[in-house]
Amino acid sequence: MDYVLALDQGTTTSRSILFDQRGQVQAVAQKAYEQIYPQPGWIEHDPAEIWSSQASTVSEALGRAGVEPEALAAIGITNQRETTIVWDRATGQPVHNAIVWQDRRTSGICDALEDDGHADLIQRKTGLIVDAYFSGTKLKWILDHVEGARERAEAGELAFGTVDSWLVWRLTGGERHITDATNASRTMMYDIHVGAWDDELLDLLDVPRAVLPEVRASSEVYGHTRAAPFDHPVPIAGIAGDQQAALFGQMCTSPGLGKNTYGTGAFMLQNTGAEAVPSDHDELGLIDEAAEVERLARSVDDNGGAYFVPAFTGLGAPHWDPYARGTIAGLTRGTGKGHLARAALESMAYQVADVIDAMEADSGIETTELRADGGAAANDLLLQFQSDILEIPVVRPQILETTALGAAYLAGLAVGFWESQEELRDQWALDRLFTPSMEADRIAELRAGWSQALERARAWESPAPSDAAPAVA
Repeated sequence: MDYVLALDQGTTTSRSILFDQRGQVQAVAQKAYEQIYPQPGWIEHDPAEIWSSQASTVSEALGRAGVEPEALAAIGITNQRETTIVWDRATGQPVHNAIVWQDRRTSGICDALEDDGHADLIQRKTGLIVDAYFSGTKLKWILDHVEGARERAEAGELAFGTVDSWLVWRLTGGERHITDATNASRTMMYDIHVGAWDDELLDLLDVPRAVLPEVRASSEVYGHTRAAPFDHPVPIAGIAGDQQAALFGQMCTSPGLGKNTYGTGAFMLQNTGAEAVPSDHDELGLIDEAAEVERLARSVDDNGGAYFVPAFTGLGAPHWDPYARGTIAGLTRGTGKGHLARAALESMAYQVADVIDAMEADSGIETTELRADGGAAANDLLLQFQSDILEIPVVRPQILETTALGAAYLAGLAVGFWESQEELRDQWALDRLFTPSMEADRIAELRAGWSQALERARAWESPAPSDAAPAVA
C-alpha cells in the first residue's frame, strides 16, 4: 500500500489528492458544484451533489495515477467547516439543502442569544463568538423550519453533521455517524475544555442530543469504505476541518507557529500550545479571490488611496459584524483598474494582520513567522505585502496543497504509513521566503486607511428577524 488519498471537500469544489510516502502529490482531480442563493445573504449546497462530485474526483484521481483502491493505505478527509447537513438515518436523504458556513440567515437568532445574555457562556465553553457563521444556529433553523424535522430529530430518526460526517456516512454505507473534534469545535455546541457536546448549549439552541454525531479524534481508524467508487475496504483514518488540517499540513506543531490560508476566506490559525486562549479582541472578512489579480495590481506602485473591504457576507474575526457589506473607499478621479486590483489584493493582507494583532494580544505569544497556503499564496505581490505590514517573514512551502496534505498526514499516522510527526516535519520544504522591507511610517499610514474603510463598511444592513422564512415542506 503505497498511497494515502485525501478528500478535500471545499466551499466551491470537491477535490481528491493522492499522496505518496514522501508527501508528494501524485494525482489531483477537482470538480466544481453549484452554489445556491435562495435570497440575499443565504447560501446553500445540494448534499447529493457534494457527495457525487467528491466520489467522481476519487475515481478520476485514481485513474490518472493508475492506482487501484487496494494500493491505498488510508483515506483522510478535510472539509469546509460549519456547513450544516441534516439527513434521514433510514434513507440517507437530506431533509434540506446544506446551509453553508457563509450563510447569514440566522443572524437574528444570534442577536437574540446575545440579547438574552448568553454570549459569555457560549464563548467560555466553545471559544467562539455568537455568530451565524457556526453550525448550531443553522441546525436550529432547519429543525424549526422544515416541517416535522424537530419531532423526527427528537425521535432519533434524523442525523446532523458537518460535511465530514456526511462523507463518512456515505463512504461507510451509513455505518458510521461521526465527526472529529476540530469540526465539532466549530458548531457552538461543543465544550472544547471538556471535549464533549454540552447539554446547556444544546438547551439554548433547542437541539436534541439524538441528532448529533459521535466525536472522535482527528487521527484514528473510524471505519472502512463500503460504497462506490471503492470496490475494496479502505480505512478512513483522518478527519480535520480544512483550516486545522492546513495548520497540521504546514507542520505548525510548536507554540507561536501560525499559518494563513488565502482562499474563499482568509483563515489565520496559530498554535498556542496545550492551553486554550480566550479572545478579548473578537469583534477579517470573507474574501473572493480574483484570478490574475497580481498582473493588474503590479501595474501601479500603490493603491492610490483606495481600500476594498470584501465583507460580502459580513465581517468575521476579529470584527464579527454580520451586517457589514462590501465597500470600496477612497476613490478619486485618478483611481484606475490597477489601483482597485491592488486594493483587493491588499485587503487580504490587512485582514490577516488584524487577526494576528488580536491573537498576539490574547495569547501573549509573538508571531515570528507566518506560513502561507491556499490558491492566492502563489501571488508573490500579496505575500511580500503581507510580510511588509506584519514586519515578519512570510514563508511559502513547496507544496501548497497543505489542507489535503494535513488530512493525509492524519490518516497516514493512524495506520502507520508514516511513523511520527518528526518524519513529516522533515518533508516540509521551502519554496520562497518573503522578508519585510517597508518603512514603519508607511505601514502605519496604510493600516490607518484600512481602519477608516472598515468603519464605512460596518452595520450596513439592518438586523434580520430570526424567523426569516416560512416552514419548508
